[in-house]
Amino acid sequence: MKRFTSFVVSFLCYALRGGAKYYAWLSFLGFFILIMLFTTYQQLTKGLIVTNLTDQVTWGVYLSNFVFLVGVAAAAVTVVFPSYVYHHKKLKEIVVLGELLAIAAVTMCIIFVLYHMGRPDRLWHIIPGIGIFNWPNSMLTWDVLVLNGYLLLNLFCAFYYLYKKYNGQEVNKAVYMPVVYVSIVWALSIHTVTAFLLNTMPARPMWFHSMMPIRFISTAFASGPALIIIAFLIIRNNTELKISDEAIDLLSQIVVWCLGIALFLAMSEIVTELYPSTEHSYSLKYLMFGKHGLSKLVPWFWTSIILMITAFVMLLVPRIRKDQRFLLPLACAITFIGIWIEKGMGLVLPGFIPSPIGEFTEYSPSWVEIFNSLGAWAVGLFMFTIMVKGAVGILLGEVKYSEGA
Repeated sequence: MKRFTSFVVSFLCYALRGGAKYYAWLSFLGFFILIMLFTTYQQLTKGLIVTNLTDQVTWGVYLSNFVFLVGVAAAAVTVVFPSYVYHHKKLKEIVVLGELLAIAAVTMCIIFVLYHMGRPDRLWHIIPGIGIFNWPNSMLTWDVLVLNGYLLLNLFCAFYYLYKKYNGQEVNKAVYMPVVYVSIVWALSIHTVTAFLLNTMPARPMWFHSMMPIRFISTAFASGPALIIIAFLIIRNNTELKISDEAIDLLSQIVVWCLGIALFLAMSEIVTELYPSTEHSYSLKYLMFGKHGLSKLVPWFWTSIILMITAFVMLLVPRIRKDQRFLLPLACAITFIGIWIEKGMGLVLPGFIPSPIGEFTEYSPSWVEIFNSLGAWAVGLFMFTIMVKGAVGILLGEVKYSEGA
């Protein structure tokens, strides 16, 4: 118990120390978290009336971010799989950082679901054995199980590894490795189940096709590693931790090929929907060209397509992938933003327009939804920053157990 207490205290003390840039970053995130506390109070006291959700568009910016972040969480497997299955030495040295990103991403997912619920006092209904947990009939209950399971798996893998490293010990492979292998399979399950949340709705033709799960996985394995690359480059430039070019190059190749697959699937869906041009194509037509004078989502769709194609073309060029000072992080940022738009403005929202009875109702998030969303992202990035800072200290050997401590 003394060692564990020492680990927690040492980890936090190191994580909360830093220079001016570090504190400025934490203060910036803290500002949005404070605003989020006020807007959360507004929603809790007044209800979902403070959002712009309607009977026609019942999923908005909250679940758009949720769908996207499940993919970011699942993408941690792009670091874990090469490390432990193919024994990629350079990635294995920093694999824990990918697991920490998964923890932060799943936490943000849970926050967005709580915001969307509107009545968090009813949360107990999705706790097995306590509330009315409609399992296995409800796809949402499957999502609750896989997300929380994935969170627990990554918490164990990351902090067990860091705890052993802190004590100068090797992990117990008989315990650790089976959990790692389960987490690899589990990572695929969380985004697959999230895809099933959408494509098991026959009344939403835009979602009702079997391509959805593989489309989710491909975009996840493009946007997630793109964010990981950016995080790795920031860590390498601001700490003493050595992150090899080889590790970053492998991740950049994963990004480009998964992004290419995602674009191919998107183009295939466009042809499939628009060539016969039935009433089932209305959602995609509205998204691409507008309908009845309504066109709020049209700029978002074309911006997403342009960003993703631009990033794909850039990353196809080896010289750009090798330019880790400017061009590679730029391409990764473009990829991340393009897929974020595609998952929300290009998939979740147009699925509700038109409604099953043909109503066209546009949606724009309210200021409460916007600041709650920014605050949720700030919470996740704050967590990730603190966890990575402490982990870097342990990986560098600057934080370790001392008998005299």
